[in-house]
Amino acid sequence: MKLLPGVGVFGTGSSARVLVPLLRAEGFTVEALWGKTEEEAKQLAEEMNITFYTSRTDDVLLHQDVDLVCINIPPPLTRQISVKALAPVVKLQLSGEEQEMEGDPGLTSLDVVTPYSTGAPCCSRKGIGKNVVCEKAATSMDAFRMVTASRYYPQLMSLVGNVLRFLPAFVRMKQLIAEHYVGAVMICDARIYSGSLLSPSYGWICDELMGGGGLHTMGTYIVDLLTHLTGQKAEKVHGLLKTFVRQNATIRGIRHVTSDDFCFFQMLMGGGVCSTVTLNFNMPGAFVHEVMVVGSAGRLVARGADLYGQKNSAAQEELLVRDSLAVGAGLPEQGPQDVPLLYLKGMVYMVQALRQSFQGQGDRRTWDRTPVSMAASFEDGLYMQSVVDAIKRSSRSGEWETVEMLAEEPDANQNLSETLQRNNL
Repeated sequence: MKLLPGVGVFGTGSSARVLVPLLRAEGFTVEALWGKTEEEAKQLAEEMNITFYTSRTDDVLLHQDVDLVCINIPPPLTRQISVKALAPVVKLQLSGEEQEMEGDPGLTSLDVVTPYSTGAPCCSRKGIGKNVVCEKAATSMDAFRMVTASRYYPQLMSLVGNVLRFLPAFVRMKQLIAEHYVGAVMICDARIYSGSLLSPSYGWICDELMGGGGLHTMGTYIVDLLTHLTGQKAEKVHGLLKTFVRQNATIRGIRHVTSDDFCFFQMLMGGGVCSTVTLNFNMPGAFVHEVMVVGSAGRLVARGADLYGQKNSAAQEELLVRDSLAVGAGLPEQGPQDVPLLYLKGMVYMVQALRQSFQGQGDRRTWDRTPVSMAASFEDGLYMQSVVDAIKRSSRSGEWETVEMLAEEPDANQNLSETLQRNNL
């Protein structure tokens, strides 16, 4: 008998609309849906036939039938919900008033302390302990706090949903690089060309400080993918971010876009590997996604979801992986239009891996790491964000910048000072 966990989905955007039918197709039951407002949650819940919906985070995290949460929401909210899902909530009731504290690492299971009959203060401890699959955070500080929470509970799943890692083309590319198909890796080159990422109305995607823009939205996953493929991390970066479209027909007046719609950056990585990445979101027409790895003995290139290779001794390239996966059946029309086909396929493969990870386990919370071994961890999420921060610093300074990962929480006043400096710039 399959014991798949009940799923709580956070988000009502395109990714959530696609994710719900994909989860159901693999045998998961979607038990709860969260939206920023009750109206948003109700609308999608009725559309997707989800019984329970809410705009309260705790209502999903404490739902007795939810053991896996999938978080597909704006980056500024990701850290708050993911940390709360992994760490317990401690509720103190003092003189009839309830106060809540998050993240007590000493609590690992559901535990309720009965109030004293004398009326003394009582403490209610709830270890939420949900497995988590989420999108990237908005800042390095948020990513660091997510890493800290995941380290307290290593038995719980804590994955960043970089779906590119699950595509057969990239799974095979990583294997071939390890088998020295290209010889010693020298150069990586990636490019993404697409139309505008902006929403019809002003939102987080328009704001650089809220995690909007091409670099944060798609560039982070390219940075992670290149490190995943080559086994080398970025050490120094040099980049340029530009915002060509600051206003349009619907975003005008006092509001303007601050997030990038064009980004070009270079990375000097371990082992002498050099990488170049171009992200252009001012291109009408077909979505272009190409990742190339060049070595001393040949090259590998993934065009969309297909993989090609060519040895230095060969006259022409060969097709190594043809992805014939058909997507679209059972998916709502709005979702697939907003999500590129490459990422749709990646979501399908990721959900399949999640099913394999939970299938056949002793209970609904335990999972097998092997089927999701290629997934990005919260530590990988911190690395992605650290590289992005360095690229942004380089764009402001015009110089090569060193990639530095947080090892401890910085002083809050220092953060405020840096934010003010960025706003002045």
